[in-house]
Amino acid sequence: MSHPPTEPNDTPRRRRITARHQAQGRPDPRLMIGAAAAAAMLLAGTLVGVTVLPNGGRPATVESIAPPPPPELTGTPSPASTEPLPAAPTVFYQQAGPPAGSPLEAVEPMSVSVSDEQTGTVLPTGLVGISLEATDLANPQLSGDNAEIVTSLQGLGQPMLRFGGNAVDRRFFWTSSGEPIPAGLEGDKAHPVRAAGPADLERINTLLVAADATISLTVDLAHFDPARAADMAKHASNIFGDRLVGITVGNEPNGYPKTGLRPDDWWIEDYLAELKQYAEAMYAVAPDVAIVGPGTYSESWWEPFAQAEIPQEKILSFHHYPLSQCDGAQDPLGEPIMENLMAEPIHERAQDYRLQAMAPANAAGLNTWIPETGISACPGSNETTETHASALWTVDYALSAAELGIPRLSFHSSLITCQGGPPMSSICTGGQYLQPDGTFHERANWYGQSLVAELPTGWFLESSQQGGGLAYSYAVKHEDGSMSVILVNQNNPQSAAPTDVTITLPEGARTGVMTQMTGPSYRAHNDTRIDGQPAPPIPAPERPSIPDFEPGTTEVTLPITAGTATVFTFTF
Repeated sequence: MSHPPTEPNDTPRRRRITARHQAQGRPDPRLMIGAAAAAAMLLAGTLVGVTVLPNGGRPATVESIAPPPPPELTGTPSPASTEPLPAAPTVFYQQAGPPAGSPLEAVEPMSVSVSDEQTGTVLPTGLVGISLEATDLANPQLSGDNAEIVTSLQGLGQPMLRFGGNAVDRRFFWTSSGEPIPAGLEGDKAHPVRAAGPADLERINTLLVAADATISLTVDLAHFDPARAADMAKHASNIFGDRLVGITVGNEPNGYPKTGLRPDDWWIEDYLAELKQYAEAMYAVAPDVAIVGPGTYSESWWEPFAQAEIPQEKILSFHHYPLSQCDGAQDPLGEPIMENLMAEPIHERAQDYRLQAMAPANAAGLNTWIPETGISACPGSNETTETHASALWTVDYALSAAELGIPRLSFHSSLITCQGGPPMSSICTGGQYLQPDGTFHERANWYGQSLVAELPTGWFLESSQQGGGLAYSYAVKHEDGSMSVILVNQNNPQSAAPTDVTITLPEGARTGVMTQMTGPSYRAHNDTRIDGQPAPPIPAPERPSIPDFEPGTTEVTLPITAGTATVFTFTF
């Protein structure tokens, strides 16, 4: 069951986010406290350690199979400063403590040791994006004039908007000449049949410009029409220019026979033959636009696509919803319940699955994207939807994907009203069911996306972790020479005691600041916060220092509250 929005359109929060992006940030005085006050007020907090992979660290194959870094990260980080060390900080971060009355079960102390050796993969610009249905191209709310949606997207850095989903092959019609929608397309009140044309793309482009976003489109394959797809590609290329980063032919074509979109005997070889015709038609009018595919959830389709011969650039893509065994009968660990979401297997199984998809792509020299993802593809609400736990999972899923070498992933969302709409969507619209009022609202998983999206680009660094219970860590060296260490503490915030964490750096840090995403419980709805506010992180230069940080130190030790995701940023 969805929950209605809790904030009206014009609130201090929305004004703060908008102003922050307009003025490139400002400090939050509620978080800026003096050193003495911080020492007195700091409640036990838990930054937790990483659950180590079987080989004791990152997958051994990551460095050897990862594609090369994007062009903007082919240099080296700036050297460390030779200026004298700054004075000791006097403003420290105040963590939220565990809920009152928590049993405070002990968590093993955690140590994270970061080296200056790169893994061979990068944290890119535009890692985190939003996936929408193709019919949303016709939604007038998606406009640069709509400050609400612009604000939501700005909180995701420079996101990729992907338009596809089940709608593209069932209830979407592209026309550049105003043709009537043909018979045979089926929708319902919540999911109407819609047509889109060049004017819709022009409107969408205003949104992309306002939010500094990119776009990936999907064309209808179920109704075979390469010429129509080419016409859409031509207009999209002319209107979006470099913001158009790819086009996919069909949505999850491996499911066509099961859903009745194609005959029972239609399979991979038929898809490849039709893909070639689509690709050649689109190449003739938009040769610089990559084909992203196959966009399936079936492993057997990945290598044939990677080996397919088409004239334009290819990017291998797959869809991934880790907890989609809706009743758990065939795979109990895949059932969308809290016990599975906040547990080690979901992380390890996701790693294995993504590496399987990357293998044929890397062998063919292709990048790998996940343009549609989320916790579960099961319909309706479940234990995991709209929860703070979903935000914690999102941070780890996005960072672990990037560390493997996946540069783009879009979390599937909906523009249907928050009340009664898809509960797994990270954004939704205000108003009564199917009566949107023009406002946009962010759910818990959006905050996880935002925490990751506002990390600067950089190189992942080798690191080792010990202890910490259910937790994961990542280290990134940025282009300006600074470093971020991200700790995702998935221990239960209602029961776990703070974890004593020690971070060892490869050299002495001049400054150390932090930002933190918190929530009172795994199941909390509408209570996920970053730095105590329902807003993106404040910019790194304005963040309070790590408690008791000493300039020049190579080691930081502090307790971190359970159920948090924390970004430590160091300069050298």
